[in-house]
Amino acid sequence: MEKDFYAHDTAVIDEGCKIGSGTKIWHFSHIMKDSVIGEKCNIGQNVVISPGVILGNNVKVQNNVSIYTGVVCEDDVFLGPSMVFTNITNPRSAVIRRDQYVTTIVRKGASIGANATVVCGHEIGAYSLIGAGAVITRDVKPFALVIGNPGRQTAWVSEYGHKLAFDDEGIAVCHESGQKYRLSDNSVTRIF
Repeated sequence: MEKDFYAHDTAVIDEGCKIGSGTKIWHFSHIMKDSVIGEKCNIGQNVVISPGVILGNNVKVQNNVSIYTGVVCEDDVFLGPSMVFTNITNPRSAVIRRDQYVTTIVRKGASIGANATVVCGHEIGAYSLIGAGAVITRDVKPFALVIGNPGRQTAWVSEYGHKLAFDDEGIAVCHESGQKYRLSDNSVTRIF
């Protein structure tokens, strides 16, 4: 079978994986059975993608990330170096809980910074930005900037990742893209 993705010679790819065209898998990474990786993804060095994980298109996974069963990442997600997912809320070495994995969803365009931890069972909203080292213990709203331990929202960001400054009418403009956003009822939407 001819593949239309790149995998370094040291990468291990189990049978039963689906890997999209244009994807690159780098040194010492392990893609486990029944995982799905979209098109044009970049899987960094020393990454483990567990069985059943789903990654959309154009997902960037930096070095030393383990993506455990139960994680779903939509398109254009960025996972920073050494960030961590969990998939069991009460792990014990002596208790087998493989049938109790909890789903975590990372929505389109979200970015999770280096060394952040995402406790399982939460949804990371579209285009949100999780700061380096943050610990996520609850759902994150779309366009939210979350930092600290435990993670707390401190601002809103644009699709381009810039902090938004809202005027008295609840309108903000991203200085890089010129896109407009509206703040209403403690949530942000892009104005098209």
